[in-house]
Amino acid sequence: MKPCQSDETRSTCPYCGVGCGVLLKPDGQGGLVVRGDPNHPANFGRLCSKGSALGETVGLGDRLLAPQLNGTDTDWDTALDLVAQKFTDTIAKHGPDSAAFYVSGQLLSEDYYVANKLMKGFIGSANIDTNSRLCMASTVAGHKRAFGTDTVPGTYEDLETADQIVLVGSNLAWCHPVLYQRIVAARDKNPNLKIIVIDPRRTASCDLADLHLPLRVGTDVALFNGLLGEISARGAIDHQYLNHVNGAQAAIEAAQADDVSVTGLEASALTQFYDMWIGTPKTVTVFSQGVNQSSSGADKVNAILNCHLVTGRIGTKGCGPFSVTGQPNAMGGREVGGLANMLACHLDIENPDHHAAVSSFWQTDRLSPKLGLKAVDMFQAVGDGRIKALWIIHTNPAVSMPDADKVVAAMKSCDFVVVSDITAATDTARLADVLLPASAWGEKDGTVTNSDRTISRQRAAMVAPEQARPDWDILADVGRRMGDKMGWGSAFDFGTPADIFREYAQMSRLGTTFGKDFDISALGDIDNDAYDTLEPQRWPITDTRQGGRFFADGKFFTPDGKARMLPLAYRAPAAKTGKRYPFRLNTGRIRDQWHTMTRTALSSRLSAHLAEPFLEIHPEDAQAMGLEHSMLAQVKSPVGSGIFRALITDRVTRGDVFAPMHWTGETAPCARVDALVPPVVDPVSGQPESKAAVVQVTPFQAEWYGFAISTGEVSPNCAYWARAKTTTGYRFELAGSSAPKDWEVEARRMFALPDTPAQIMIDANSGTARLAFYQDGVLKAALFVSKSPVAVMRDYLATLPNTDAPNAIAGVSPADQPDAGPVVCSCFNVGVNTIVAAIEAQSLMSVDMIGKALQAGTNCGSCRPELAELLAKVRGAQTNLKEAAE
Repeated sequence: MKPCQSDETRSTCPYCGVGCGVLLKPDGQGGLVVRGDPNHPANFGRLCSKGSALGETVGLGDRLLAPQLNGTDTDWDTALDLVAQKFTDTIAKHGPDSAAFYVSGQLLSEDYYVANKLMKGFIGSANIDTNSRLCMASTVAGHKRAFGTDTVPGTYEDLETADQIVLVGSNLAWCHPVLYQRIVAARDKNPNLKIIVIDPRRTASCDLADLHLPLRVGTDVALFNGLLGEISARGAIDHQYLNHVNGAQAAIEAAQADDVSVTGLEASALTQFYDMWIGTPKTVTVFSQGVNQSSSGADKVNAILNCHLVTGRIGTKGCGPFSVTGQPNAMGGREVGGLANMLACHLDIENPDHHAAVSSFWQTDRLSPKLGLKAVDMFQAVGDGRIKALWIIHTNPAVSMPDADKVVAAMKSCDFVVVSDITAATDTARLADVLLPASAWGEKDGTVTNSDRTISRQRAAMVAPEQARPDWDILADVGRRMGDKMGWGSAFDFGTPADIFREYAQMSRLGTTFGKDFDISALGDIDNDAYDTLEPQRWPITDTRQGGRFFADGKFFTPDGKARMLPLAYRAPAAKTGKRYPFRLNTGRIRDQWHTMTRTALSSRLSAHLAEPFLEIHPEDAQAMGLEHSMLAQVKSPVGSGIFRALITDRVTRGDVFAPMHWTGETAPCARVDALVPPVVDPVSGQPESKAAVVQVTPFQAEWYGFAISTGEVSPNCAYWARAKTTTGYRFELAGSSAPKDWEVEARRMFALPDTPAQIMIDANSGTARLAFYQDGVLKAALFVSKSPVAVMRDYLATLPNTDAPNAIAGVSPADQPDAGPVVCSCFNVGVNTIVAAIEAQSLMSVDMIGKALQAGTNCGSCRPELAELLAKVRGAQTNLKEAAE
């Protein structure tokens, strides 16, 4: 793997919390060439499919290039004067709590710090929360209850030195692929390494698993209480380590009183789990959104921590609880106080001593003395008029918040809404009074902190276009303008990100003063050159300590210095299934998309794997309601509804359904998943229960189905449509409950091609229509309509716009142009038909052999489970044919 070249810029990937290093080089055409940094300690050169495609997502097609007032371009002074004046007037009239910021784990720590300082320190309200509330807030709460601080005890190296890894509510293979590949490599070196997956679904992560426990949704506390009780019954307690722990006896008694049968797991599976966990001291328990996104999320975290504390399996090489974060700077946001219930450096708002110390450091008498509103409560306050000025930065709550339709209504009713983003083409941006153009990843400088406390630099490899500015600069500018009116002086006179980082690093000494964990004070005097060349390093970073693990020494950050085990009891999800809503809806991510797709949807490669929203449903459930493969499913909950493509699979159990959360009003307005999720939260963490809504599912009564391709945007007018980027334009899935009178008229309207010559085949009796539009002999668009799901070669057709394609209307590829089929390996753009053909023609017998033949699965490896499944199907079919012939 070649080292960094002189013309490459070292930076950090903007996706998940793994924090992979990347090397960036302008391609000379306005884009970037991206490869993994072989020297970064998170990934050592590996990238997942999303990271590999970063260079395809930096174009200017949808970029916001100037400030806008009510949709009209303006200049920065006009826009920021208005923002400063509106917030100042609102605060003067209604008090500081009438203002709020909603920010994002996409922000760099320097951006986060300025936003936190402005809102809490000088506006005087703690109404600043972040989309990390939807992601990791339950872990923060669980850590603080057990350890006294939000401390991740271990490091990524523990995954490679463990003898057993337990994945709880974490589809690591798809959501953190580079960490998963580190585990794959560790298994290759240590074949005795055991993998346990605890998840209601059978996910790609189960490909490596020695044991999969498909527990009922929300029953994690009962499962780990069962484990804790068994640890005690078997005499596996580490009594010496318990000298550093309070509450063990009460926690064990509560665990013994709980009922593990609610998990729905067989007794034999439970016994196997207990045997494996208790019998393997070097165990790492990795947990993520399946644990956090629950009305009992904090209890789930503490149930896991209880088991590690009672056995002393924490803070030593190859063992410990490990929370993996979902965003590139979720951890950094927690460190700078980006959540409404904390101050920077892991200090507490309601602690008078902490409050006084931060006030003194910032030289302010306006620091908020009380907790702010957490995300769900914040948007409820927007809706009922308590919050009158709202600033949203790099996030899309109109899609991602629970009860999303109500959130949209709240923003529409708000007196003043500011949105900072890189694009105006989001559901949230369309609701803004003021839009501010921010610098994008690849254009800005700062730091991020990954899941194992490693601080890395993001560096600019491109110049921000036109009027786009860094977020810290925008925030500081507003801070200065408000300060001119309200007497804040020089509090926001930052000239560079390094200025902010130095102040933040110096502030971290306060945490150490109060016995907290976060301390990067050794970087408090870093000069600009040293900041520019800062290497990835794990905190704490002090004069006496660099990185490492926490808690092996039994020293915690509670008032008495001891950890706390909590007595816990299983609580069912808030919503109950019943006759009206018989299904439990699980939500989550897919392999190649990210959040609400404002970045990943720009890549045709990433859009090819799963091109439309879907609902996984068990075959027996589907059969009971007459729902067949490729039909559409209507899904309704107590708060919303949606339409999804049915994906009939036994990956989910009966009574459960699963849908991904990425699609928006821009890409599939009928499939905004969080419109189905009620605003129920964990009482401790405030994190929404995003994986346990109750729904009813019925077949969508489609009169027609359609598939369309086009070089440009399309304007569908139907109940269901979903858009995906292609190399030549866009592809659309369509369906309607009533058909237009004239398909030619409708197609010309939809494609905005009123006079373009077309090939047309319409059969009113069968309800089929095929139309292909050509301009100067080049295909511009085509529409295929049928009474049932359209049977055409979609992936082949998606390549035809802007080519001559005289036979496009046939819907199939010519014999001399084989259709590669739907993409399986996004890293190398390898389709299912190509893979099947190679398996058959070359007698490929393993996933590694497929990789050697086609490269598929040889980069990030997240498609390897699908390759294995394809291999098994092809080999099984060949065996059946052979047996039939005999």
